Amino acid sequence: MPAAPDPRPLTGEPLALDLLNTRWMREGALQDLLAGTDGLAVWLAANGLDGRFAADAATLRHVLQARDALKKAVDGSLEEGAGPVDAVLGHGRIRATLTTRGPGEEAEFDDASWGPAWLAARNYLELLATAPDRIRGCAHEACILHFFDTSRNGTRRWCSMAACGNRAKASRHYARAKDA
Repeated sequence: MPAAPDPRPLTGEPLALDLLNTRWMREGALQDLLAGTDGLAVWLAANGLDGRFAADAATLRHVLQARDALKKAVDGSLEEGAGPVDAVLGHGRIRATLTTRGPGEEAEFDDASWGPAWLAARNYLELLATAPDRIRGCAHEACILHFFDTSRNGTRRWCSMAACGNRAKASRHYARAKDA
């Protein structure tokens, strides 16, 4: 049975940030896609992981642990998040391979239910190695979404210009009009 549609306002971010974005605000209320295994199935499908990993209670528990660890690292500090992220990374490894196309790498896990959590934590390390200053939270005060800034000049501020960016511009306009 195919997974339900993804209800999140921001999708398509790198895996680590997409995992953080399984929590979002809607009309002042916190939404959580990972409140159960049905939401986990949606998240796995959205990231092309549904064919490799089961949307079961163990996988959900491990993904929630990874999300909490990533939140500490991204919204807190590397100092605060290092231990929890390392704990997730301790459940897998990269094995070097030689394929018919040349050298490769393959992820291996202690237990397959750690796979999605480990892949998200590993992706966070890749983002840190690529451009740590481009891992950002949305600048809108009521938004808790995260994104990887791929803009040419690195000045993106909003998870979505159509949503949060527009709300901020409308608020500024309203304030100027009110003062005038």
